[in-house]
Order: sequence, then C-alpha cells, then structure tokens
Amino acid sequence: MVSHTLTYFIMGALAAYFLNYAAAMARPEAGMRPTTSAWVMAGPLFQPLRGLVFALVFYPLRESLFGKKYGWLLMGWMLIALGILSTFGPASGSIEGMIYTPVPVVAQLRGWVEVVPQALLLSALLCYWVNHPGKKWLSWLLGSVFFIMMGLSILGLMTRRR
Repeated sequence: MVSHTLTYFIMGALAAYFLNYAAAMARPEAGMRPTTSAWVMAGPLFQPLRGLVFALVFYPLRESLFGKKYGWLLMGWMLIALGILSTFGPASGSIEGMIYTPVPVVAQLRGWVEVVPQALLLSALLCYWVNHPGKKWLSWLLGSVFFIMMGLSILGLMTRRR
C-alpha cells in the first residue's frame, strides 16, 4: 500500500506539472474533474485502497516475484500488461481504448509517460523493500514520507477555496 501510494503521488505530481494536467483536465471533452475538485485533491487518500488490491494479487504470487533477480520486472510487466494495455473496458491508452474510442492514439499514448514508469517504479521499490527486510531505515523513511504525503493531502483539502 505504501509503495503504490508513494509512486502514485510522485509520478502524478511530475505528470501534473510536465504534462500540464490542469489545462488538460479543464477541457470539457476531457471527461474528468478539474484539478481543483475536492475529489481530485483527495485522490492520494484513496490510493492505499488500490495498493491493498495490488497486495492481494501479489501476495499469492510472492514466490515468483520476491527474492528473484528479475521479480520486479515480472511484476512491472504484469501491471503494464493487465492494468494498462489490456483493461476490460476502453480506458485511455489501452488496446480497447485505441480501438473503441475516438481519442487519437497519440493522445492516448501520452498517458503512458506517467503510468508505465509508475508501474516499473512501484515494482522496483516494492521488490527492493521486501527483498531487504533488514534495512529498517528504509521502512522508516517510506513510512514517514507516506504519512507526510497523506497529511499534505488532508491539509490541502482543509485549506482549499470553494
């Protein structure tokens, strides 16, 4: 949960800045809430739930993913193949999205700049953390950054202008 939330927050912040999400999400045809929406601002607070879903998938597969030289790469490929390319619905950037939506393929691939590196970063961080249980400083660091990010999200919601 912590690894997913941290990588989601980091990659989301980078993408929001470099891909100018505020302008992209504000367009009526985007079909998304503006970045000033309370739901969007609360997004990081919901990420531990997604992290739990990932954990419920990775746990039964732990023998194949953790303690293996390229386990992180297998995990990353699983996330990319199932969560990005082969979603059951026509999500942007997925094979279904490229076939069934009128959104230009190039515009859909733009989102890969955020989600593919996040999948790989999540996999690398999680596998490193699990494979090195003796590094208590890492647990403290990741836990501390996680709680700081959650706190910042809560503060942002509490101080936002309506």
